[in-house]
Amino acid sequence: MTRVIIVRHGQSTYNIERRIQGRTDVSKLTEKGRNDASTVGKALSNILFNAIYSSPLQRAKQTAEIIHSELAMNVRQSAIPQTADKLLEIDLPLWAEMLSADVKQKFTADYRIWIERPHEFQMLVNKGEETREHFPVLVVYEQARQFWQEILSRHQGETILIVGHNGINRALISTALGIPPSRYHSLQQSNCGISVLNFSGGLGQPVQLESMNQTQHMGESLPSLRPGHQGVRLLLVRHGETEWNRQTRFQGQIDVPLNDNGREQGQKAAEFLQDVAFDFAVSSSMLRPKETAEIILQQHPSVKLELQDGLREISHGLWEGKLETEIEQEFPGELQRWRNHPELVQMPEGENLQQVWERSAAAWQSIVKAAIDNRLNTGLVVAHDATNKTLLCHVLGLSPENFWNFRQGNGAVSVIDYPSGLDGLPVLQAMNITTHLGGGVLDKTAAGAL
Repeated sequence: MTRVIIVRHGQSTYNIERRIQGRTDVSKLTEKGRNDASTVGKALSNILFNAIYSSPLQRAKQTAEIIHSELAMNVRQSAIPQTADKLLEIDLPLWAEMLSADVKQKFTADYRIWIERPHEFQMLVNKGEETREHFPVLVVYEQARQFWQEILSRHQGETILIVGHNGINRALISTALGIPPSRYHSLQQSNCGISVLNFSGGLGQPVQLESMNQTQHMGESLPSLRPGHQGVRLLLVRHGETEWNRQTRFQGQIDVPLNDNGREQGQKAAEFLQDVAFDFAVSSSMLRPKETAEIILQQHPSVKLELQDGLREISHGLWEGKLETEIEQEFPGELQRWRNHPELVQMPEGENLQQVWERSAAAWQSIVKAAIDNRLNTGLVVAHDATNKTLLCHVLGLSPENFWNFRQGNGAVSVIDYPSGLDGLPVLQAMNITTHLGGGVLDKTAAGAL
C-alpha cells in the first residue's frame, strides 16, 4: 500500500483579503498560516515520510518547509521537501489577484458557470497573436492525473506527503477516486487541512480515501462554514463498535448491540460534538446506531431522535452471523468478488448495493428536504458502514462500484453541507474524522465486518 497524506498550505494574505490566488506568487503566509503549518508538522511527527512534494508557489513551499522542520525533530525523518510543477494551483489568469466579490460582480455569467458547471467553465486567454480557450478545471484534473502517474510508480509501498493548494488538492483526490470534474466544488480543503489516501497500486487500481480535510489539530473540530452559508449541514456518524465488528462477523440486519468499546466510542463522539447546535437527529432504526445516537444526544437533551428504516445496514442474507472463513467455505469466491466488484454481488437471500443505494439515498434526500422546508440548519445522522459508504458515493456523484473508496471507522464523523438547497450540489467538508477516538491523524479503529 502507498499512503499519501495531502495538506493544503497555511492561511495566506490573499486568503484573508478574499482574493483569487491561482498561480500568482504574490501572497505570503500570515502568522496564523505559519503557526498552523507548525501544528500540522507536530500532528504528523510520528509518521515516517519517504518523500515530501510541494507546489513551487511560496505559500505552499513555505508550509512544506515549516512542516519539515517539525518532522526533522524526529531523528528518523530524512525526506527533504522538493517542489513539483504538477502541484501548481489551478490557473485562473483573468481573475488572478482580483477580490472574489469583484469577480462575482464583473463576471456574473462566467462566475455562475464556474460555480454550477465548473467542467464547462472556460477563459479566453491571449497568447501572443492568438486567443485560445482555457478550461481551468479540466486542465488541473489532467495535471493531477499526470502527477499521480509519475509519483505512484516511483513510490510503491511508501508514505509520501504532498503540500498543495485548494484547487489542485481537490483535483488530486477527485482523480484518485474517479469523482468527475463537474463535482469540483463538492470537496472542501481548509488551510492546513489533512487528507489521507491509500493506494493499492497505480492510478485506476483500488484506492481508499481514509479521511479528508481533518482540521482538529488546529483546534477546529469541524471545518468552518463558508461565509454567507445559509444551507443545511449534516453530520454523518457511523455507529460504535459491536462484538461482531471485533470478531469480523457479518452482522448486516441482525440487531447486535454496542459493546463496551462501542459505547465508549459513542461517548467520545458525544464529547467531540458537544458544542454543535443540533436542530434535529435521525438514526437507522437498528439498535447499534440508535444507541450511538442516544449517547451523543445526552449532550443535547432538547433534540428528539427520529428513526428511519431506509438507513438500515445492508442485508447480507445468508452471510449474516458468519465469519469470513465460513462465508468463503460456503460461497467460494464470492467474498473476493464483494471486495473487487461490490456492485455485482447479490447477497444470497439479502440485498445488492443498488437496493441499499435506492433506499438510503431516498431517506437521505427526505432528511435534507425536511430540514430545508423547516428551516433547520444542523442535523445528526447515525447509520452503518455500508449505508454511509453508499451515501458518500451518492453525495459525490459516484456509483456503487466506488463503494470501497471510502473508509468509515466506528464512531467516525463526516460533514456534508448543502449550501444551495436540494437543487445545488452538496459539499463534502470532511470525511471519517476519528481524531476524537485517540488515533491521531490516522484511523486506528478496527476494520471489522459490515
